[in-house]
Amino acid sequence: MRTKRILVSVAMVVLLLAAVAPGQAQPLSGTVSIELTSIAAGIGTSWGSGVLHYQGKNYHFSVSGLSVGDVGFSSISAVGNVYNLYRPRDLAGNYAAIGAGVAVAGGVGGVTMRNQYGVQIQLYSVQQGVQLTIGPQGFNIQMR
Repeated sequence: MRTKRILVSVAMVVLLLAAVAPGQAQPLSGTVSIELTSIAAGIGTSWGSGVLHYQGKNYHFSVSGLSVGDVGFSSISAVGNVYNLYRPRDLAGNYAAIGAGVAVAGGVGGVTMRNQYGVQIQLYSVQQGVQLTIGPQGFNIQMR
């Protein structure tokens, strides 16, 4: 129940930021919600699942990732806006961060990721647990 309240709070922050984000040239294609678990001791791994909300339908996917320089365990709930998506299958792929991540407030962080098809996700997350990240991050999405 607590996770759902946190996710709703994050969603409200995302909607607020999307409404006031300057210079967003591309139109919104859809939204995503993701639940991740991460564990690391030097080189880390994360796994989870998510849902793409696109043109009135829901598409489920799995998420996996690798990061370098992590220490700890965490559970991450994230929501985001998706841009440059023309068909659901193009959400699949390898994502890398573009630009620096941002800390919004109260444990909420944000990052913009892009895959090899040009699909871009502005992701906002709430992280529970202790984790220190000092290296590059990315993840892979596979459609179910």
